[in-house]
Amino acid sequence: MLDAGDQSAQLSLFMPGIGVVFNPRSGRNLRDPSAAKKLARMLGDHGEVRQARSIDELYRVAEDFRSMDIDVLGISGGDGTNGVTITGFINVYQGNALPQIAFLRGGTMNTIANSVGVRRGPPEGLLNRLIRAYVARASRPLCDAPRHVMRLRGDKGLSGLHGLSHKYGFLFGTGVICGFLSEYYRNGPPNPVVAAKTLAYGIGSAMVGGKTIARMAAPFRGEVELGNGGMWPERDYLAIAGGTIDQIGLNFRPFYRYRERPGTFHLLGIHTKAIPFVGQLPRIWRGLPMKASYTYDATPSAAIIRSPRKTIQYMVDGDLHTCTGPLYVETGPTVRIVIGT
Repeated sequence: MLDAGDQSAQLSLFMPGIGVVFNPRSGRNLRDPSAAKKLARMLGDHGEVRQARSIDELYRVAEDFRSMDIDVLGISGGDGTNGVTITGFINVYQGNALPQIAFLRGGTMNTIANSVGVRRGPPEGLLNRLIRAYVARASRPLCDAPRHVMRLRGDKGLSGLHGLSHKYGFLFGTGVICGFLSEYYRNGPPNPVVAAKTLAYGIGSAMVGGKTIARMAAPFRGEVELGNGGMWPERDYLAIAGGTIDQIGLNFRPFYRYRERPGTFHLLGIHTKAIPFVGQLPRIWRGLPMKASYTYDATPSAAIIRSPRKTIQYMVDGDLHTCTGPLYVETGPTVRIVIGT
């Protein structure tokens, strides 16, 4: 029987290994300039760490990792890094299955990792556990959780990635979701404490009719055509939002029906006002449905969001984008997220 060292050496000779995309601008990584070197030393012969400082660099890394036929794609960054990286790799792999994906955190907000059950901890600890599990995978395969992403595009992307308007992610939203994020990013370096304070300011502003909630909860005017032929009427919405995971941040879980039907996402059209919505936040935090009269609710495989306005602002996995409408949302490919290491 091989000992751990011999087994590791044999695996590094015959297996393509782990490719890690490192975002030097994400929260925790930004605070530790030596983080990439630490991960590279830890990874050793089991794979490579590549920094991606721009979209162009990310696509070059994706092309290199595809030619190397890596087994596992590690991502060191937060929610935005995860979404951008997955988008880039799906576009480069062109319909071929992606490697298993390991979220190594490293960002200020790690909603996706939290929602799918990735262990908490620093990137170095998560990578160390991943390497150990990878070495042992001949006898104990890596445990993964399959999740669909959503594919989004507008008629014309005004902030498209690498010249492409398609984006992929686990979460999207319009209206107050974009308003909250704009306010959140305005309030200083993003982190969970700032996010909680931004939410508290928004709730307080709603109670007194202040300027903060007026900015944050500006209505989204639009209508939704569901893939099954159903329609949500044109009206003012507090938000139109969807997810293939349950959480949206700060442990709020609005998308409790996300895996009710295979190949679908949970879509909400919240049409109540800001103050009644605030009253529903405890239910949303517990993963319970809002009052039926406050929202439309569906689990489609596709939807088209139209607005009489020229452009649509929307969020994908914590990043803000703008497109000319309509905005098309549909179930995208399945990714396999490594958990339990």
